[in-house]
Amino acid sequence: MLSGDLEVIHCLPKAPARPTPLLFVHGAYAGAWQWADDFLPYFAQQGWSSYALSLSGHGASRGRAHLDILSIENYVDDVREVAAGLGARPVLIGHSMGGMVVQKFLEVEDVPAVVLMSSVPPTGLISSTLGMFMNTPNVLLDLNRIMGGGLPHLATVREALFHLPVDGDRLQELFLRFQPESMRAVWDMTFFNLPNRARMYRPPMLVLGAQYDRIIPAEQVRHTGESYGVPVEILPDTGHAMMLESNWEIGAARIAAWLNERGL
Repeated sequence: MLSGDLEVIHCLPKAPARPTPLLFVHGAYAGAWQWADDFLPYFAQQGWSSYALSLSGHGASRGRAHLDILSIENYVDDVREVAAGLGARPVLIGHSMGGMVVQKFLEVEDVPAVVLMSSVPPTGLISSTLGMFMNTPNVLLDLNRIMGGGLPHLATVREALFHLPVDGDRLQELFLRFQPESMRAVWDMTFFNLPNRARMYRPPMLVLGAQYDRIIPAEQVRHTGESYGVPVEILPDTGHAMMLESNWEIGAARIAAWLNERGL
């Protein structure tokens, strides 16, 4: 499915859908595919019309030829474009870089609720970068290699994204899906275009982190919660790619319960 020339994948419930759709926003180096295997079918089975877009320059979306000049604002515009075509304002669920895009979205539009999953905090990537430099320099090196169009090492992909064991074939499949990220977007998330909390709408917000996240550690997730005055939940026994881990349902079930608690 394409919204204009943006790739959007979806999974719809068999019974009449709940009135509020869900729109999932992926992290850096990834695409809509990261939600496809488990999260979209799970939420569709729970009654939500579930959509995931590939931001410009990612997946089958427009802009691959000029990825490096794409900004976080461009990504926000992508989300606004897709959200406007869903017929009802969606709940936004953003992972990692996608969480930063969702925060920036809230400067310009309101939504019924948002979920931030291992999101880049509102203070940006500096703490994350310094933490990886000190604790997992190989992960930082390989992230920079991907950004420049190179390939990471399989062992680094495993270390960066997962806590639980992952099948070799599954890891190889994911490895082949990763792609470069916009250098401009990374700089936006580091210094140049951080969220302006004074301008943001404040819908209900669920902030989730992962116990063994090496990219956005739990303490940074707690800082996000403190910044917005909301509680933080750290999911046990999971790494950064919580929607790809074998225990992905822990996070999915918590999101579904939270949405149900709010009548969504």
